[in-house]
Amino acid sequence: MRYCLFLLLLSISIISTAQQVDKNATQQVRADQEQTRRAALLRTMDQGIEEMNQGLYAQADEKFLYVLNNIKGVPSDLTFYFGKNSFYLSKFKQSADWLNKYIQLKGTTGQHYTEALDLLKKAEAEVLVERSKEVTKVKQVLSQSYDIDCGPTGKVICPVCKGTTVIIKKGAFGNEYKSCQYCDKHGQLTCDQYNQLVRGELKPRQN
Repeated sequence: MRYCLFLLLLSISIISTAQQVDKNATQQVRADQEQTRRAALLRTMDQGIEEMNQGLYAQADEKFLYVLNNIKGVPSDLTFYFGKNSFYLSKFKQSADWLNKYIQLKGTTGQHYTEALDLLKKAEAEVLVERSKEVTKVKQVLSQSYDIDCGPTGKVICPVCKGTTVIIKKGAFGNEYKSCQYCDKHGQLTCDQYNQLVRGELKPRQN
């Protein structure tokens, strides 16, 4: 009887050990597969970097997007390279978003900090140019020959920030908040400022 009980316990122990070994082996296989998959994606990123350096920006963009859509945990360097490549594709808002994220992640000690900061300033300047072109479209509808009557208060809610005094930009890693460079602390413009804005003549304040 005791011998049978011993055999039963031994069998249970062997089965339990085998199951644990099998579970550990499965986890190791999955980890190895994920590591192999990530290594392949990083090679694709390197190919994109090489194509970008050769001026093949559209091809590089495809590779960077593929990596972004498939990798677990975006490498910080990819935020720089994707932002840089986006700049050369004239996707300036996208470029500024990713370059800003790189600087947030790596700070002033990042390997690409100087270049990222330079490109970020250029991208933001181009965004302002694009915004002024959008204002020009409004100007064409309203006609630059006429000023708009703002009513008895002489004040209007800033159309840029909608009176909030804050510009909110949606980025890939969350919202970014910047103070409006046109309105006063109450989110308003004078009538003269508003008409200048409509005509594309109102310059943003330099922070």
